[in-house]
Amino acid sequence: MLSLEGVETFYGPLQVHFGVSLRVEPGEIVCLLGGNASGKSTTMKVILGLVKPRAGRVVFDGRPISGLPTPEIIRRGIGSVPESRRIFPDMTVRENLLMGAYTRRDRDEVRRDYERMLELFPRLRQRLNQRGGVLSGGEQQMLAMARALMGRPKLLCMDEPTMGLSPLFVDRVLELIRRVNQQGVTVFMVEQNANLALQIAHRGYVLQNGHIVLEGAAGELLGSPEVRDAYLGGGDGR
Repeated sequence: MLSLEGVETFYGPLQVHFGVSLRVEPGEIVCLLGGNASGKSTTMKVILGLVKPRAGRVVFDGRPISGLPTPEIIRRGIGSVPESRRIFPDMTVRENLLMGAYTRRDRDEVRRDYERMLELFPRLRQRLNQRGGVLSGGEQQMLAMARALMGRPKLLCMDEPTMGLSPLFVDRVLELIRRVNQQGVTVFMVEQNANLALQIAHRGYVLQNGHIVLEGAAGELLGSPEVRDAYLGGGDGR
């Protein structure tokens, strides 16, 4: 469904990716792991068209999408749950959800999906008329997921979905990711917490200093000492 092929990206003279290649097959949960400054978040930006690679390409559903504007990439079936959620804080929960369907014209199906989101995320039903900015971090993450799913994506891209959440909400969000995947949505997630991500993923990649240094089935990576090594060092998480 998604592949990065020999991707190299730069911020000015600073090279962030060095020939990064990975793939996501239909129906999978695939996680990209790495520590700070490994290039994880830039990978997500490349997929969504926010950063353009200097070499290599991104292919989605059999067609290259490198260089396309972000709205077109989303229209083609990629949903985004960005780092720090980025819901609309002054809009109500209901308004946030409906914004997720802004490119759709099938109003009856939108209404059905709206009800489906409230069944999948019952906590949001209790908050429908509250502004997004007053929700807890975990509730905002649920809202960001539901908003993305309102666009009926084939692939859901999630950037650090557990970051900043309480342990209770971490477990809930991971279970929701698993349920969404079981309902037919392919998931690609960038995570720093390898233990959490690999508990729900099918496969994973480890990114270190802009290089893919390890890949494999989730169970194999969980027992790998190299995975622990990928979290050494500092930086800004670019």
